[in-house]
Amino acid sequence: MSSSSSAVYEGWMVRYGRRKIGRSFVHTRYFVLEPRMLSYYKRKPQHKADKVGGKLPIKSLPIDGNCRVEDRGLKMHHGHMLYVLCVYNKREKHNRITMAAFNIQEALIWKEKIEMVIDQQQGAAQSDGNRAISSSQQKASLENGRKSSSSDHESQYSNEEEEEEEENQRSLLRRTTIGNGPPESLYDWTRENDFGISNQASPDQVFSRGHWRLVRCQNSLRIFEELQDVDYLARSCSRAMKAVGVVEASCEAIFQLVMSMDTTRFEWDCSFQYGSLVEEVDGHTAILYHRLQLDWFPMVVWPRDLCYVRYWRRNDDGSYVVLFQSREHPNCGPQPGFVRAHIESGGFNISPLKSRNGRIRTQVQHLMQIDLKGWGVGYVPSFQQHCLLHMLNSVAGLREWFSQSDESQVLPRIPVMVNMTPSASSKKGRKAQENTMQTSLPMDPSRHSTILEEESDEDDEFLIPESEQEPSTREDAEDAKQPDHIDLSGFSGNLRRDDRDNSRDCWRISDGNNFRVRSKNFVYDKSKVPAGKPLMELVAVDWFKDTKRMDHVARRKGCAVQVAAEKGLFTLAINLQVPGTTNYSMVFYFVTKKLVPNSLLQRFVDGDDEFRNSRFKLIPSVPKGSWIVRQSVGSTPCLLGKAVDITYIRGVNYLEIDVDIGSSTVANGVLGLVCGVITTLVVDMAFLVQGNTYEELPERLIGAVRMSHIELSSAVVPVLED
Repeated sequence: MSSSSSAVYEGWMVRYGRRKIGRSFVHTRYFVLEPRMLSYYKRKPQHKADKVGGKLPIKSLPIDGNCRVEDRGLKMHHGHMLYVLCVYNKREKHNRITMAAFNIQEALIWKEKIEMVIDQQQGAAQSDGNRAISSSQQKASLENGRKSSSSDHESQYSNEEEEEEEENQRSLLRRTTIGNGPPESLYDWTRENDFGISNQASPDQVFSRGHWRLVRCQNSLRIFEELQDVDYLARSCSRAMKAVGVVEASCEAIFQLVMSMDTTRFEWDCSFQYGSLVEEVDGHTAILYHRLQLDWFPMVVWPRDLCYVRYWRRNDDGSYVVLFQSREHPNCGPQPGFVRAHIESGGFNISPLKSRNGRIRTQVQHLMQIDLKGWGVGYVPSFQQHCLLHMLNSVAGLREWFSQSDESQVLPRIPVMVNMTPSASSKKGRKAQENTMQTSLPMDPSRHSTILEEESDEDDEFLIPESEQEPSTREDAEDAKQPDHIDLSGFSGNLRRDDRDNSRDCWRISDGNNFRVRSKNFVYDKSKVPAGKPLMELVAVDWFKDTKRMDHVARRKGCAVQVAAEKGLFTLAINLQVPGTTNYSMVFYFVTKKLVPNSLLQRFVDGDDEFRNSRFKLIPSVPKGSWIVRQSVGSTPCLLGKAVDITYIRGVNYLEIDVDIGSSTVANGVLGLVCGVITTLVVDMAFLVQGNTYEELPERLIGAVRMSHIELSSAVVPVLED
């Protein structure tokens, strides 16, 4: 984000909304907040003239004292959480702008800046109104003399005071805690008074919160046990326990990590096995499904799962509260093979502390009172306590995660689950259910209509014309229109293709989903997704050897490049050159019917060498081989143009890329190790053009190949034309 002299605040944010069919969407837009206007553009205005008259914004909203900033909490979009704000005019509620951010810090900054501009406009309007009232009163007194009674003046002043008081109340209302209150049945254990008795305890609760007693210290955490006011507790009803620790990270960063239920949670929560979204009630309340990973005699004790409501809010002091309590849901019934545990109350309280030696510090409290159910709970008391301490130890996991991680922001993700009814008890149904766990949840019709009604005022704005779609969206659409079938007759290489798993000295097309590439939202959350189907088709592979380096192999008569040209196809030939006493070349021929205009691949093919070197990427993998080879090769993506020397040869209907692996000392050393055991290896390689901006994402593979147990003796000497 940046701030210019003509704007109060400006920067990239996300436009969030729902289409008429109910599906959510996001678009990156450049927002500009000026003293009297909030606008957003498709691209960043380069000069002040662009904002004034050169480049028109997509939409603008005049800012005055009647505007409000509504916090809509967390919204889900393809598993990602967005923090949504809605700016509107209370007199024209149809005129509004909905904006979102992938991290809560940015949303809070924008909320603060917009409210500051609103306050300034309110102050200016009040001062102008006072001057107008004063002048009108003087004029009326000169004309009417003593005709005005004292009651009229009192009535006039009382109306002014009421209006001012109303505005002050609305101004204060705008600064209330982010998040509506928790559901009535959800116990808020963070609101305990000095005597330890909750001021919002409901009559149906068994007991009120008492004092806490320190029972142990472990992993630099203080573990407390609740002292109950009752003399007797059922054996299945455990005492509430909480862990308190200090984490050197901001409240926002910890909150976002706590809210996430994707694979990142495995790195700090040892009791987590799986989690997903059942229903999104509103921006601050959701129903979640959670499977526990408990290490107490797993061969004997059945695993536990949970279905609970989660509520969160942000307090005025910058602290965050996350509350848990079990809840039944029709789409999340008991699961075969699991015992449904019950959370009496629990959650996190994340509070800022004073920094020490320039380091940010945050106190994290994790409370849990849970009934694990099952026969073992009543007969083996140590089972309940052991599992509870196992769950509370996640606070230590949070501390260590932030101390060992360079990532300052973790954007929360939650997979969406399918309908989980009790009838799904068969093994076949359970297997199908697990395979489709990432699909969307069928929503209740009444709830669905509520969402559409809430967002219906902006439906016309959401339906942008095709000309304004993002370039990557158009590229995907055009790729979808192209026929997938390519005539493979006539293509041949001296290395044979064999799709069998145990074949040797051959190649096959590798599954694109074996490789993870940058997602559409990579610029915000560094997330990656399976690559999927490649853009081009691998039609042939040549395995050459010679006493000298083999450059420009596309000039070889009858090669796949020339065959593709006769068919009207475009070819990308990648020539991996292996130096040595005998020089080897592995050549891959990827073809496509045509390049999509203005696509990233087309710009790479027709770009200069500097652009190509900064974007051409290889993702290697060794599925089968010795441990030392797998560790040496790794699976980290590599920009080849920055690691080795590359020569690009652009023909009429092809581009050849000659990669000199021997130009790098490090690559040459790894290559020497690989060549010595090449007959024992299975190697996967994926080639792609790196996407850096939101418009260039998600990344798409050029193609992927698997080489199985290659024999050096099978290479042939090519006949290259001058």
